[in-house]
Amino acid sequence: MGRKAKLLARLQQRPRDFTWDELTALLRAFGYKQAKPGKTGGSRRRFVHPKAAPITMHKPHPEKSLKVYIIDEILEFLKREGML
Repeated sequence: MGRKAKLLARLQQRPRDFTWDELTALLRAFGYKQAKPGKTGGSRRRFVHPKAAPITMHKPHPEKSLKVYIIDEILEFLKREGML
């Protein structure tokens, strides 16, 4: 099982300790790239894909873990885009 499959399996379990770094690694594996934030972007991050809709979300801070509702939104988005 490769890293992408392991991260996806972990995300689908909806853990409370899924980190921002794990999410960005998974999105990169799906072909997303993080767009450069603008000067007034704050904690908003945008991920773009050549063939799928972009994903925009807030980077969690000061903690590194994602909230469960964010995980649910990501899973729903990936299903809607046909990636799951």
